[in-house]
Amino acid sequence: QVQLVESGGGLVQAGGSLRLSCAASGRTFSRYFMGWFRQAPGKEREFVAAIAQTGSTYYADSVKGRFTISRDNAKNTVYLQMNSLKPEDTAVYYCAADENYSSSYYYTAARYDYWGRGTQVTASS
Repeated sequence: QVQLVESGGGLVQAGGSLRLSCAASGRTFSRYFMGWFRQAPGKEREFVAAIAQTGSTYYADSVKGRFTISRDNAKNTVYLQMNSLKPEDTAVYYCAADENYSSSYYYTAARYDYWGRGTQVTASS
């Protein structure tokens, strides 16, 4: 089992940047397919970005070109660099993990077995 802890959220003005981190503990981090999701008040949880064990990356259309996901297996950490933030990016951001090496359904929350508690990101207009 793996435990996930997100950090790096906060309040920024629209156009600003934040970098989220997700630290993993437990079993070998490099074995995990990692994802970032977000949930705004009154809305369903939605996919943001994912990174495979191989380093392949996947993005939601809404964040493509603005957000970058990366991983550091030596530090057991996955990152989400968020640039050009918009008010509609405001949400609680969650880190997720699973041990499936396939990229199938990387955009669905149901695929992931482990979740962090989330970190709040607010982009003010």
